[in-house]
Amino acid sequence: MSADGQGRSHWFDDEAGPVVRPYAMTRGRTSSQGQHRLDLIAVVVTEPHADDPEADHMLSPEHVDIVELCRDAPQPVAELAAELDLPIGVVRVLIGDLVDAEFVHVNRPVPPAELPDESILRDVINGLRAL
Repeated sequence: MSADGQGRSHWFDDEAGPVVRPYAMTRGRTSSQGQHRLDLIAVVVTEPHADDPEADHMLSPEHVDIVELCRDAPQPVAELAAELDLPIGVVRVLIGDLVDAEFVHVNRPVPPAELPDESILRDVINGLRAL
């Protein structure tokens, strides 16, 4: 007999309700076809021409939530995961799906290797001051 005295296994909190496993939301996938490497600070933006995501029966409620959150304001991947209370891996798969379906696009941060060196910027500033 289990600790609750009812003879059944109790694997979730009654107040939390039933638990949906992350792999159920992604249909068992750990990546999507068009998923590119999504940094935590990559910004997701709803496409201006995106139709109503609720009309697309292939999209889950979580997909629709992402589109709607990004329609209000562009959102970083990490913020979406926090707002939706989902693991980052799940959110990356869902965003990849939405990119494939052309509901959103992702603005990736500039890699540090492509940023100008600080000493070059100082030289430019000093050169401008000398003018």
